[in-house]
Amino acid sequence: MDNEPVNTEQQPDPSDTEQTSDPTPPRRRVGLLVLVAVIAYVVDVVTKVVATATLEGEEPVHILGGAVYLQLLRNPYAAFGMDIGGTWILTVVAIAVVIGIVWFARKLRSAGWAVGLGLVLAGALGNLTDRIFRAPATFQGHVVDFISVFAPNGEFFPVFNAADSAITVGAGLIVVLTLLGRDYDGTRIPSRRDRKNDSEPETESAEEKENPEDSA
Repeated sequence: MDNEPVNTEQQPDPSDTEQTSDPTPPRRRVGLLVLVAVIAYVVDVVTKVVATATLEGEEPVHILGGAVYLQLLRNPYAAFGMDIGGTWILTVVAIAVVIGIVWFARKLRSAGWAVGLGLVLAGALGNLTDRIFRAPATFQGHVVDFISVFAPNGEFFPVFNAADSAITVGAGLIVVLTLLGRDYDGTRIPSRRDRKNDSEPETESAEEKENPEDSA
């Protein structure tokens, strides 16, 4: 009886192919974050300059049929007039936010997160600029607010500025992305159902090992 030649060539392991065929990770989004932050910051600075030049000592100006009132207000408190105690504390918090976002940016690969963090960064920098350079003192300056909605003097909602709006929109976008399972690095956060489905094959294989006669 002739013996057939034995093929000694090692067959590739499918698992190795899967490991080497990983898709290229999304590119970094630092540029998009910087672009959004610069645009939003410029809008905040310009609108504050215009507001202080035209609304100082004037009566509230209503636009959009009274939906928005423009009036100048010097705010020593946090966003939307919230008092958390001490202007210098707000300055420290703003500096910490800016440093945190700058450090976090190197890991950023999601366009949505880049827009959200860019808006938050611009808002923090905008109000921080007021804290540092405006009266009454360095690091204790009052923020310029000038937008009151539906009623003057913040009767319906606290008076705010473009920086406050940027922070609110940016933070809201980040919350939405998180709820949708979109992570900052461009990947999708597995849901509870996905984790459950991934664990089911392992459970079945364990049962087969315990009862090998059933699978024979």
